[in-house]
Amino acid sequence: MKRLFLLAIAATFSFFSCEKASSEAPSSELLIESFLSWNGDSLPDYPDGKPKISIVKVTIPPHSELPKHYHPVINAGVLLTGELTVIDTKGDTLHMKAGDPIVELVNQVHFGKNEGEIPAEIVVFYAGTEESEIVVKK
Repeated sequence: MKRLFLLAIAATFSFFSCEKASSEAPSSELLIESFLSWNGDSLPDYPDGKPKISIVKVTIPPHSELPKHYHPVINAGVLLTGELTVIDTKGDTLHMKAGDPIVELVNQVHFGKNEGEIPAEIVVFYAGTEESEIVVKK
């Protein structure tokens, strides 16, 4: 019995000691840091209230567009796949490709459109409060 126990310990040890260590070190990359939204407007102060973080993945099919809308809270995202064009009511335009970050407009009407051949997928992080909406359609 003792021998079986020692054999089990040896087998477990050899299993974990045989794992190949990665030669690559973990890394991080700052994608964007800004006090301004993508069109150059200053971001507002954070609202008072209990903080609420929302993370949303939005998929825009090829050759389609989102309805006009605005965000009452600060938000930022990263386009995962495809291409996306974002347009505000002043005509300012941002062309994005996969991997591009964005600091979105706050309280300004805008919309996004996918003129490409594959779905545009974007993950957006919203910093609001428990009472605040994150998207308001116009």
